[in-house]
Amino acid sequence: MVKSFEDLQQVGKENVDLAVKAFGAVSSKAQAIATEVADYSRKSFEESTAAFEKLLGVKSLDKAIEVQTDYAKNAYEGFVSQANKLGALYADLAKETYKPFEAIVAKAK
Repeated sequence: MVKSFEDLQQVGKENVDLAVKAFGAVSSKAQAIATEVADYSRKSFEESTAAFEKLLGVKSLDKAIEVQTDYAKNAYEGFVSQANKLGALYADLAKETYKPFEAIVAKAK
């Protein structure tokens, strides 16, 4: 496989290039994930604050239960939606991180 020092240098350079590409993919995808989590956290906090303010303004137990039920339903739906988004982002991260190494795996087979 490695016949000379030049071949060894070439393999080393290729591996460094692949590592740099993989790191770039990880960096950009991790930033997208962090942004998505921060946005969701902000939105979730705003919605919980709004629900709490509504709850403070109710006059009856029935209305309080209705406000709490609506909040719980919306929070659950938002969480499921966010979990799906994050799952897709993490899957994308894995694919992009692996992509530079596909050529090495193909050579090994």
